[in-house]
Amino acid sequence: MTEIERLADQLQRAFYRDAWCGPSLLETLEGVTAARAAARPLVRAHSIWEIVLHLGGWKRTVLQRLEGQAVRLPEEGDWPQVADASERGWQQTLAMLQARHDALLTAVRGLSDARLDDVLITESSRETGGGVSCYVTLHGVAQHDLYHGGQISLLKKG
Repeated sequence: MTEIERLADQLQRAFYRDAWCGPSLLETLEGVTAARAAARPLVRAHSIWEIVLHLGGWKRTVLQRLEGQAVRLPEEGDWPQVADASERGWQQTLAMLQARHDALLTAVRGLSDARLDDVLITESSRETGGGVSCYVTLHGVAQHDLYHGGQISLLKKG
């Protein structure tokens, strides 16, 4: 198995199923309604919906970086606001997240191991994830899914 195949497997597990640490991101989102996604059980914390929009924005940003674009932040912003708080709007948000994940996963599977040491955006910044290798970035995407999945699990209990 190549390193790219291993990375793709980790991205798949963190997002869809069989994450080592517990539920994947989509497993965590199962059964969340629009009302629950928009709720703010912790007043100063982001809602589940805002977290999902944030994840979707960063998935697209990483894809753009893999394609050679020096994108610093997601086009829609780091923490986009919910535009349509209906159940239909929530389903569209979930579909966007999955489509962006699938597009990123397809791009990753098309990479060669030789690309893993490439620095995708040269500006070194923790806030933008810049200045690190493709390898670190792709591991970071899986970590990002699981980190925010943990937050979502806590928000679902609130």
